[in-house]
Order: sequence, then C-alpha cells, then structure tokens
Amino acid sequence: MIGDVEYDELVVAVAQHAPVPGDVAENARRAADVVSEAGDADLVLFPLLSLTGYDLDRLAEQACWVTADDPRLDVVREASRAHGVTAVVGAAWLGPDGRRLLASVALSPDGSVDVVGKQYPSRAERELFEPDEPAPPVDVRGWRVALAVCYDAAAPEHALRAARRGADVYAVSALYTEGQEGRLDVHPAARAMDHRMYALVANLAGAGPGWRSCGGSGVWHPDGRRVVAAGAGPRVVTARLERAELDRLRADDRRAGYRG
Repeated sequence: MIGDVEYDELVVAVAQHAPVPGDVAENARRAADVVSEAGDADLVLFPLLSLTGYDLDRLAEQACWVTADDPRLDVVREASRAHGVTAVVGAAWLGPDGRRLLASVALSPDGSVDVVGKQYPSRAERELFEPDEPAPPVDVRGWRVALAVCYDAAAPEHALRAARRGADVYAVSALYTEGQEGRLDVHPAARAMDHRMYALVANLAGAGPGWRSCGGSGVWHPDGRRVVAAGAGPRVVTARLERAELDRLRADDRRAGYRG
C-alpha cells in the first residue's frame, strides 16, 4: 500500500550479470542500461558483488569499495528515478561509520537508499566484511521485499525472520557455482513455499578466480515451483508477481491452521 493505492501486481527483472572485474563505474553504467531497458519492471535485482565481480583479493583496492555518496552510482540513481524502478545492486559497501558490508544496495526512484549486508559471510569473507544485523523489508510499490545476500538464503532462519516482518518477496543476490545446481533449485523453492513468498535469485554469470557460475537465475512462485529460468550466460528474465496468488495460498494455510 502506498497512500491509498494498492498494487496487485509487481513486475520484477532478474539480471544474470557478468561484471567487468573491479570496474565499479562501468558496472554501474551497465546496470543503468539494464534498468532503462527493463520495460515495465518495478524491481531489477542484480547478483552478488555486481559492481566489482566476486574476487576478494581485488577488494584490497580502495576503488572497489562503494560509499553512500559515491558519484559512480549516480547513473543508476538517475535511471531508477527516470523509469520508476528500484534497482538492487551488489557492492562492497563502506559505511559512513566505517562498517564494511557485503551488501545488496537498493536504489529507489524517490532517491532513498537501503543497504542490507550479508548476515552469514564465509570464513574468507569475514576477513573483509562484518556480518550485518537483520533488516526490515524494502517497500517497492507497496510490496515488502526482503533482501538476502548469497548464503543467507541457505539459512532457514533468515527467511523466517523476513516472513515474520511481512515479506512478500525474498530477493537473493548470489553466486552459485558449477556443482551447486541442486542448491540453487532447493533454496529459493523452499523459502518461497515455506513462507508463502515469491523468491528471486540473481546469480553472477561467467567466471572468476576459482569459480564458474552455474547460471540458473530465476523467479519462484510461493507454492515452490519455478516460474522463469535464465539458463546460462548473461541475460535478464522477467516475471509478473500477483498478490492474489499470495493471498490465496496464505488463506489456505490459515484455514489449515498453519498461519496465525
């Protein structure tokens, strides 16, 4: 609900993106192009570290870190404002308080910025990033969108907390690699079905030091089935989410005594 307007549908675009390694400015320009070309999308979700690529050694370069007033993000902010789209990019985030987060950064059309850091970083990531605290969902046209960063989606309690805060959509910016196809099939399907949320996964495309993406970005229905799949390689897939489907399944659960 925004004011007196309730939006029954939300159009989402999931970008399976292969970043230019370490080039925040160029990756921001490419993200802005995706936002501008996303048609009637309300939300565009990019993968883990979409502004740099996943190479932790490269983060020794200060230029790879993004800040709240970073002018390199202006092109994405402008595309978001011009097209009425909330863009969620993946960044190594340096906060004004000095905190370093492996973050999903939501840039909204009204100029607001929501930064949500990974809560369950790996051992290697903990040398660079702090675990973040649970965050409330982001409002996108009256839909409550919970942001998750990669392994967060593998922790059932992460999605549970999001659901208890009223999330309608569980949006995961991720890196799933070759050999992890089964995990990519199970994680979003389980989170969606267990909590009657739509689930989105934007997976990095291409390859980096020691990894190659398995592709497979997509959208999952709140009954657990996959709605769209990106396949392999860089591409953008879209889906139209219907609130009526959420309401129907949640009502069924309440009648069965599974929801309060």
